[in-house]
Amino acid sequence: MSELKSPLFEWHVETGAKLADFGGWDMPIEYPQGSRVGAPGGVIAEHTAVRERVGLFDVSHLGKIEVKGEGALAYINSILTNDLIKIENGSAQYNLICNADGGVIDDLIVYRRSESDLFLIPNAANCADVLQALQDGAPASLKITDAHQKYGVLALQGPKSRDVLASLGITIDFDYMAFTDGLIPGHEELGPVIICRTGYTGEYGFELVPLWEKSEALWEVLLDAMAPFDGRVCGLGSRDTLRTEMGYPLHGHELSTEIAAIEAGAAWAVVLDKDAFHGKKALLSLKEAGITRQLRAIKSLDRGIPRAGMSVLKDGIVVGEITSGTFSPTLKVGIGLALIDPRMKVGDHLEIDVRGRISEVEIVKAPFVASHVR
Repeated sequence: MSELKSPLFEWHVETGAKLADFGGWDMPIEYPQGSRVGAPGGVIAEHTAVRERVGLFDVSHLGKIEVKGEGALAYINSILTNDLIKIENGSAQYNLICNADGGVIDDLIVYRRSESDLFLIPNAANCADVLQALQDGAPASLKITDAHQKYGVLALQGPKSRDVLASLGITIDFDYMAFTDGLIPGHEELGPVIICRTGYTGEYGFELVPLWEKSEALWEVLLDAMAPFDGRVCGLGSRDTLRTEMGYPLHGHELSTEIAAIEAGAAWAVVLDKDAFHGKKALLSLKEAGITRQLRAIKSLDRGIPRAGMSVLKDGIVVGEITSGTFSPTLKVGIGLALIDPRMKVGDHLEIDVRGRISEVEIVKAPFVASHVR
């Protein structure tokens, strides 16, 4: 068992969830048949619930960092790869923080409350590294605080997610990546909750950020509200199959300190014409020299299932490596993401080595299924 526990840990244990370590946190992989929110359980049922109806995830293991004080926006923008100046207050932005070599320390979401108040959600395992990178060299005017266990994070995802919130008296009509702070009507005892039009599934959805000690109470409210929509509690197993179908990168797989941001399919979040950000010089040099590997989506043409670490071959010669792979519950076929020789193009047929057996795959354009985030 891991040392760190979600505020919903006891609920997961009592429900019979299968637990595993995620970045040092005990988190649910999947829930059993006959769970109180309805059968069947398991990764495929949970995945399908999100694609077709609605699912609720506990992702409280994600990091949280508060940055407050005069010059907060300018300082953080001088470190991260994307451009926070381009978004308005009340908007969130996907971002990367790189090392001097252009490798990715982490990818994260930045909530812009104002030019002096930012809220960051990095990955669980990297929160301490991100915090350190932000604190190093920070001006005295800024207060940069580890809020990892100050807030929980609950993700309500799926085409019925808006209906679930509407049944609670919450009308959300703002666009993707916008957020609001407020109280839940009729449940003011839950305290303030950030509600953001974000998620990691490719479906219309929300992430709700309550105070840590109010997380289980909010979870119960959401469970009751989504029951009429045949919702499901969902573990991180289905979260992984959902994000893979969308071609979303995962740190430690597609992103790492050893993989440059512009190799990993995240170049769209790297604004090279900004005045400064960490790793800019290295990424400019790499772009000028030309990358030697590029993230591509692959789909199996037989019964083979791509898995991380498998070699990708062209005519028997290794041209890349699988970074993530799974069986797609939506497409009923093996899919994966791979860092491949950039000379390989969409439509090319390649092979993967499945424990000594050659399986044929095709490079396709991500996402594997249509995005419905908007």
